Amino acid sequence: MLMRTDGFRDLDRFAQQVLGTAARPAVMPMDAWRDGDEFVVELDLPGIDPGSLDLDLERNVLTVRAERPDIDPGRQMIAAERPRGVFSRQLFLGETLDTEQVRADYTDGVLRVRIPVADKAKPRKITIDHTADRQHELTSH
Repeated sequence: MLMRTDGFRDLDRFAQQVLGTAARPAVMPMDAWRDGDEFVVELDLPGIDPGSLDLDLERNVLTVRAERPDIDPGRQMIAAERPRGVFSRQLFLGETLDTEQVRADYTDGVLRVRIPVADKAKPRKITIDHTADRQHELTSH
C-alpha cells in the first residue's frame, strides 16, 4: 500500500498535539479580569485531584501545576479523549500586584486565584497644603 505524506496535514496534527484544539485544549484554559482592587484568574481543571494542584510564586512568576493520572492499563477503554499527565502554566505578574497576598481556591473543577493590586499602585489623593499667611505673602508682592 502506498502512503502519501502531506506536510501541511502533519504540521497541523503536530500543532494539535502540542497546542491542542478548541474541543481538546492541551493547556489549562484561563480567564482573567480585574475586579476592583484585585485581579482574578480562573483556570479550568476538571477532574483534577486537589492534592495534585501546586502553586509556586517566584520573582513575580506564578506557576500553576496540576496532574491527571494515567489510565489504569488494565482498563479496556472505549474512548480516551481527556489529556493526561502533568500540566503547567506560568503567569507573569506585574510589579503593581501584591504577590504577598495571593489567595487561591479550587471548586467544581475551577482554580480561582486572586491577586490584589499593591497599595503603591492604587490611585490616591494628594492633599495640598495651603494657609492664609502663604496666600497673603503671594498676593502682596
